[in-house]
Amino acid sequence: MGFPLLPLVLAVGDFGPFQKWLVLLTLFPCLSVAFHQFCQLFMVQHVPHRCDTSWIRAIGPNLTEEERLNLTLPRDADGAYEQCSMYSPVDWDLGSIMLYGLNATEKCSNGWVYPSAQPPSLLTEFDLVCDRKDLNDISQSIYMLGLFLGSMIFGPLSDRIGRRPVILISIFLQGLFGVGIAFVPHFYVYMAFRCVVGASVSGITMTILAVLISHCCFAIGQMILAGLSYGIRNWRLLEIAGSAPIFALFFYIWVLPESARWLVTKGRIEEAKKVLQKAASINKRTISPELLEQVPVMAWGTACCLQRLSSVLGYACSVPLCPSFRFVNSLVYYGLSLNVTNFGLDIYLTQLAFGAVEIPARIGCIFLLQWLGRKKSQAVLLLLSGLVCLIITGIPEDQPVTTTVLAVLGKFAASASFSTSYVYSAELFPTVVRGGGPAPVPVVVIPLVLPRGWRESRSGRCFACLPLPSPGKGRCSEPRPLAFGF
Repeated sequence: MGFPLLPLVLAVGDFGPFQKWLVLLTLFPCLSVAFHQFCQLFMVQHVPHRCDTSWIRAIGPNLTEEERLNLTLPRDADGAYEQCSMYSPVDWDLGSIMLYGLNATEKCSNGWVYPSAQPPSLLTEFDLVCDRKDLNDISQSIYMLGLFLGSMIFGPLSDRIGRRPVILISIFLQGLFGVGIAFVPHFYVYMAFRCVVGASVSGITMTILAVLISHCCFAIGQMILAGLSYGIRNWRLLEIAGSAPIFALFFYIWVLPESARWLVTKGRIEEAKKVLQKAASINKRTISPELLEQVPVMAWGTACCLQRLSSVLGYACSVPLCPSFRFVNSLVYYGLSLNVTNFGLDIYLTQLAFGAVEIPARIGCIFLLQWLGRKKSQAVLLLLSGLVCLIITGIPEDQPVTTTVLAVLGKFAASASFSTSYVYSAELFPTVVRGGGPAPVPVVVIPLVLPRGWRESRSGRCFACLPLPSPGKGRCSEPRPLAFGF
C-alpha cells in the first residue's frame, strides 16, 4: 500500500527551505534538554564536611578550632576526622572532658559544617551527606521517572491534540519548573519540580523531526553544560542560566506549524491544505488545485494509521528488538554519562569530552547506517560499547587517564548505538507507540544502582549488552518520506 501523501510531498519539495527551517526550530530545545539531563552531576560535587560540634563552645569558648575538633570528633583509621560521626555531647566541665576524654559516639545530630569558601551547592544547602547522601541518587531517579511518565503522557497526548501543542506545553513546563527549581526551599520540592522537568523533556524529544541532527544538538548542549557549570558554581544561578533561555522560544506560538499528516489523520483537511500551501510557497513550489483536492481523508483518526500499522506488522520479527536495543542503550549510555565524576579526572573536561565525542558518533552513524544497514550497525556498536565497558572494570583506580579514555570510547559507541535504536523506532513505530515502552524503565533505577559500586554494576550492564547484538532475521522499514516537516 503506497503512502497517500507522497505525490503532495514531491510537489511541495521533500526537504526544501520550509522543512529545513522547521528542523532548525525543533533543534533549539535540545540544548536545554542536555542541560537538565546532567546538570545535577555538577550541583552535588563532593566537598569536605564534618559534624557540627558547636555545643562545646558553651563549655570552652576560648578553645582553638583544632582543640574543639580534637575533643569532639573521632578519627578514622587514617587519622582524619570522621565526617559522619561525633562524640556524644555531655554535661561535664571542660577540665573533665580534657582529662578523661569522650568515648561514646553518635551520628551528626546538629547538622554539618562545610568549608566557608565553598559556593552554595545542592550538597551543602540540603546536607546531602552521610545518611542523607542517598537523596541525591533518589532525586536523579525521580527525574528519570519524570522522563518515563512524560513519554507515557505526551505520546498519546500528541496524537490526540497534535504535535504543536505538545511541544509548546513542554517548553512552557520546562521553563517554568526549571526556573522554579532555583527557588525551592526544600529538597523534596526540588525532586517534585525535577520530575515535572523530566516529563517536559520527554514531550520535547518525542516531537523532534530529525533524529540524528537533534542528537548532535544534544551533544552540543552537553558541551555548553560543561562551560556553564565551570563558570557558575552557585547551583541556583546555574539552574536559572540553564533554564531561563528556553522562554525565548515562545515565539514558536506564531511560527511553528502543525503536522500536515496529523491534520489529515484527524480529518482536518482544510487546515492541512493551508500547511501544504505555505510549505510550497516557502519552497518556491506550486501545487495544482487538482492535486490539492486529492488530500485523502483517512478513516482511522489517529496518527497510528493503517498504512503505518501494516508496515510494522510486515517487520514483526524486528518489533520486539527495538525496545531491547533502547533498553540496553539506556543502561550503557546513562551508566557512563552519570559516572562523569568517578573517572578520576577533572569533571568539567570529562563532560566536555563526553559531549564532543558524541558529535562524530552521531554524524558517523548517518553514514554507517547507509553502509551497513540498521541491523549490522546496531550489532557492531552494541558489541563495541560492551567490550570497552568490560575493559574499564579491569583498569586499576590509580590510572584515571586510561579509564577516562576508555570511557570516552565507550560513550562514542553507546551514543552511535543510541542513535541507531532511535532510527529503528522512528521508522517502525508511530509517535504514540514509540514514546512509551520499556526503554526508560532501566533509566529510572540506574542512579540507585550505580552508588553501590559503579564498576561492578557497570560490568553487569555490559554483560547484558553482549547477547543482544544479534537482531536475528528481522528487517527494518525504510524511512518515511514525510519525516521532515509533515
